Parts: sequence; structure tokens; C-alpha cells
Amino acid sequence: MNSLSQDLKPRVWITGAGGLIGHYLWELAPAAVPAWDVWGVTRDQLDLADFSAVRAAFKRRPPTIIIHCAAISRSTVCQSQPDLAWKMNVDVTRMLADLAKDIDFVFFSTDLVFDGRLGRYQESDPVHPLSIYAETKVAAEKIVFGNPAHLVIRTSLNGGRSPTGDRGFNEEMRRAWAAGNTLRLFTDEFRSPIPAVVTAQATWELVKTRQTGLFHIAGRQRLSRWEIGQLMAQRCPELHPRMEPASLREYSGPPRPPDTTLDCAKAQRVLRFSLPGLAEWLAHHPAPGLF
Repeated sequence: MNSLSQDLKPRVWITGAGGLIGHYLWELAPAAVPAWDVWGVTRDQLDLADFSAVRAAFKRRPPTIIIHCAAISRSTVCQSQPDLAWKMNVDVTRMLADLAKDIDFVFFSTDLVFDGRLGRYQESDPVHPLSIYAETKVAAEKIVFGNPAHLVIRTSLNGGRSPTGDRGFNEEMRRAWAAGNTLRLFTDEFRSPIPAVVTAQATWELVKTRQTGLFHIAGRQRLSRWEIGQLMAQRCPELHPRMEPASLREYSGPPRPPDTTLDCAKAQRVLRFSLPGLAEWLAHHPAPGLF
């Protein structure tokens, strides 16, 4: 699609601006889209579960673009409260996508829509969710795909600084180590971790060029949970990180996909910069406060 003209001064809603990716989208907006009117929507400002309030806000402050980041993304919460997960991840998405039927709409999904048997998944590969969280994302994707003018971005583990200090995978590790806990990390579960600031940068490029359909946005480095832990331990030696290698073969909880790494070649053909691997990005951004 054609790029959005700066003269149009698009009005953007970013839901989940109090989270990780939404926070970075909001932070990057002044540089990425300086002439646009961007509203970072937090839960305190607008409860997305209150559909009447959302519809009223849409009439009062109608956007020309909605970037929908808000979700219940913790798998443990989704497994224990499936009704809440379906309401927030599916029903809210349906309501927003319906409001956005005549405008641009961006929805964030996850690499966990795959069962992890193959790895290096492309956009055309069939999904097979193993958890409640993944099931809600697949259902929400189908809703968004119903409008060919809308966009779905699947991403992987995102790290960075969140307003609450507990949304990035790196923040969870740091908090555990600060509490003196020993992390048991799988050596045979692989993801495509990416700094949330990079995800936000890529998203703004896709939005500005009005891409539609489905894109994978993730780090280009295939890393196990154990390898990710090693990188994080090097980042915060002052916490005296403790971790032990573990295997999915020893795991007895809800199903976990072993390899949900993403192939981002489609997005890379559109983006003006290369999606980095996590180790590469950390090497170029050594300040601990950034990650």
C-alpha cells in the first residue's frame, strides 16, 4: 500500500501503552512520526473491557490508525483464567477490529501460535497452538485477517524496560536473580528474542508504509532459554546470577513448543534496517540500563 502522507496528520491509538512494546511505540513516536497525533492508551485512561466506554472514546477522539498491543500475555494467567484470557485477547480484539473496519488496524500476535516441531516458521506455515494463550491469539488473528486492509505482526520474546518493570523477559530474569532465586532454563527450547525497541521501530515502518496481511518480526538469532540466560547473566553480574540447565524432557506442566523461531525474510524485504540477533544488539548497546 502507499505510504501515509505527513500532511494527513494521522491520529493513532496505541493500546497497551503501559506494557512493553506499546511503551516503546509511544516513546519512539515523536521521532518516527513527528507530525502525527499519537495517543498512548493505558488501562487507567481507558478500560478496553468496557466496550461502551471504548466506543464513546472512539466517537469522541476518532483514530485513523489503531495499533493494538494490549493483551493478557502471561501463559500462566491464561491457563488459570481462560474466560478472562478469551475476553481480553479475543473479544476486545473483535470489538476494536470492528470499530476499525474502515481504518488501519495493527494487531500483535505471537510465535507461540506454532507447535514448535519445525522452527524457522514462515507466515504461510500452518498454526497449531498448544496453550490457552496461543489459542486466543490464533482466534484473534482470524478476526483481524477478516479485513484485508488490516495487519498482524507475530513476534517472539521481547525484552527491554517496561513501565512496571516486569514485562520483558530480561526484567523477569533480573527480578528472579535479585530475589536470590536460581533459574532452571531449558537447553532444548528455542525462540527468536528481540529488543522491544527494535520491534517498535519495525512496526512504525510497517505502519507508515501501510503494510497489510501478516508479518513476522523477531530476532534473527536462534537461542535456547539457557543461551538467553547466559547473555542476561553477563549483563548483570552485580546480581550474582544463578541458573541451572534443564530439559523439556523433564518438564511436566502444560505443553511447551520446543522451537518457535520465526523466519522474518518477508519483513526484511520491506524494512530499511536489518533485524538484529540478540547477542549482536546487546554488544552494540552495552549500557545495562537499556536492557
